Amino acid sequence: MTATTTTHPEASPPTRAASTPAAKPWLGRRARKVALIAHIIAAGAWIGIDVVLGVLVFTALLTSDTGTEALCYQALELFAVWPLIITGLAALVTGVVLGLGTRFGLIKWWWVFVKLVMNIILVFLVVFLLRPGIHDAAEYGSALADGKRLDLDISGLPFPPIVSGTALVFATVLSVVKPWGRLRKDRAAS
Repeated sequence: MTATTTTHPEASPPTRAASTPAAKPWLGRRARKVALIAHIIAAGAWIGIDVVLGVLVFTALLTSDTGTEALCYQALELFAVWPLIITGLAALVTGVVLGLGTRFGLIKWWWVFVKLVMNIILVFLVVFLLRPGIHDAAEYGSALADGKRLDLDISGLPFPPIVSGTALVFATVLSVVKPWGRLRKDRAAS
């Protein structure tokens, strides 16, 4: 029978990783909860606006009533762009605050980094691709309301709510599952 010895953590000499203090998150428990709630609300609003955007786009494309089609296209300009930009930026700012102020960091974990990149890309797409297309759709809707049909290509309108909605659902799954581990291995561990 061999004797086993147990070592207590306080009895063993400190390693380099244990002797260097980890960066402590600067957000307190209450501030973290407030930031997290704001982040969840912003993301939820963003998803909701995307759903409404999809409803308006697909209603306009699938209806046989010209008045409904015109109204849906006109409503896109009033409803879609600025609320999407505001909620996208709110999710970005609260996400950055959470990343910098908690143990997750902005570039420590793959899932956080992927969400950050997706958020930046989606806001960029709203500003530079969706906004001009929405303006054309509203112009098309105004012409329809006046009984005219313009020669504007609005065939790409279904893609923004599909792409953005899918990306936001994926980001939500990432927030819950937290896959893929660390972005890079700690140097102290190697």
